[in-house]
Amino acid sequence: MIKKRKTNRYTEVFAVGEHIYMSANKARRVIDQIRGRSYEEALMILELMPYRACYPILKLVYSAAANANHNMGFNEASLIISQAQVNEGTTMKRFKPRARGRSYPIKRPTCHITIILKDIDLAQEYLNENDYIL
Repeated sequence: MIKKRKTNRYTEVFAVGEHIYMSANKARRVIDQIRGRSYEEALMILELMPYRACYPILKLVYSAAANANHNMGFNEASLIISQAQVNEGTTMKRFKPRARGRSYPIKRPTCHITIILKDIDLAQEYLNENDYIL
């Protein structure tokens, strides 16, 4: 039996990007670099990495921070990326005309990216109040 850890949903904010035209493996290569880091550190890493996957992930991190600031009133300086995951989306199937009247199938993969930010100041207060493991 797997025990779930007790978390407070009031300390976490998320942003989801769906149907992003990119292979899930290419996005995972970038996501693995920012998982567990602070918000500002993740922004610096994403701006300096030379991969095409950085731009949509950067937009998602900005969006999650805007959600945290606007909806919950969190301070951006105390945010960390607690979870970041990439799942495969639907594959777009297209056909390209080739020589002698033949067609060639092209598969364009998509992915779904989820970024979850946690306010470490509020999480620490919640931990002290209730003595649960976050």
